[in-house]
Amino acid sequence: MSSNKLFDEFLDAKPIFENKEVLRPSYTPEYLPHRDEQVSRLASILVAALRGESPSNILIYGKTGTGKTAAAKYVGKELEAKGEEVERACSVIYINCEVVDTQYRILAQIAQHFDQDVPMTGWPTDRVYEKFVEAVDRRHQVVTIMLDEIDQMIEKSGDDILYNLSRVNGELRRAKVSIIGISNDLRFTETLDPRVKSSLGEEEIIFPPYDASQLRDILEQRAGKAFFDNSLAEGTIPLCAAKAAKEHGDARRALDLLRVAGELAEQGDRAAVVDEKHVERAQNKIEMNCVVEAVKKLPCQTQAVLFATILLDESRGRKLTTGEVYETYRRVCQHIDMDVLTQRRVTDLISELDMLGILNVRVVSKGRYGRTKEISLSVPRDEIKSVLLDVYRLEPLRRFSLPKQSRF
Repeated sequence: MSSNKLFDEFLDAKPIFENKEVLRPSYTPEYLPHRDEQVSRLASILVAALRGESPSNILIYGKTGTGKTAAAKYVGKELEAKGEEVERACSVIYINCEVVDTQYRILAQIAQHFDQDVPMTGWPTDRVYEKFVEAVDRRHQVVTIMLDEIDQMIEKSGDDILYNLSRVNGELRRAKVSIIGISNDLRFTETLDPRVKSSLGEEEIIFPPYDASQLRDILEQRAGKAFFDNSLAEGTIPLCAAKAAKEHGDARRALDLLRVAGELAEQGDRAAVVDEKHVERAQNKIEMNCVVEAVKKLPCQTQAVLFATILLDESRGRKLTTGEVYETYRRVCQHIDMDVLTQRRVTDLISELDMLGILNVRVVSKGRYGRTKEISLSVPRDEIKSVLLDVYRLEPLRRFSLPKQSRF
């Protein structure tokens, strides 16, 4: 095929998506269905900024996909727009703490927002803090700092940044600062310094999970902009909503299901309509992607235990015992020069993999011989093996195998 015709057959196909970005988590809609109460509460607190006052600090809680980030961004956008209208300088800075996860980098990003030339590494933190204060205090303004996934940052770097941000108003002459923390963990404040906890959690807003009917409304709103007319079968949106409602009312999961179903229809089947079979396939694909990401993030010792289980599953093709997995794990560790954990610790790691849904562990009775654990894989073997072999520490295992009739 000539290179200049490579894309012709795809371009000639009738597209399903009008604007796919509407279905992504980064999109902030003009209206958030079923979040009027939370949006109104946020606005009632942040309106102080439009009077030139410092709003109370806010903690927003809720499970993944309950609209926390979308609501905060929506209200922040409206706050900045209203500030321009009434000539009150209101700046809203959004920071994802999974990406920007240290005090240094958070302060540097805020300073850069106000055109201060601060590198993302290399300076003493005290100097970065001084530049941050100088940048914020250049004019009369109210700055609202949104820290999304705030619990992740605290777990990694501690609460020093919150201590400093919650007290920075005492050092400012012109500007004022308020903080909005967004978290999936209702209990994350239990680890905070009491002084930080009292100043940070002045106001709390809870976002409950969506039910299936509410998820359907959200999907219909987005689908109207995301897809061309007549591109969705009648049962597609209700099925996406029902499946996501089972996943703790996760709107993000519902939107992902609809988007991936559309991609499978458009790119794979070149179908004109997204139907229920595409939703079923989308769910399988998303679940596999989640498993892959979970496996990539496992500690190296846990990855070694999982790899040992995969090797045994290949050579035995039956339920495995903890002792068999442990002996294979020892061989794996010796091959890659990794420290060998005790059998008790490996048993704990096997239980953790069971809780993650990667392994299936069942306790069975052997009569007078007591009880034992039967272990089997709950994920596709070949795909997960490929993922593990892409891990740098495990890469030398590509040529490692067990004898077919190996006995321990």
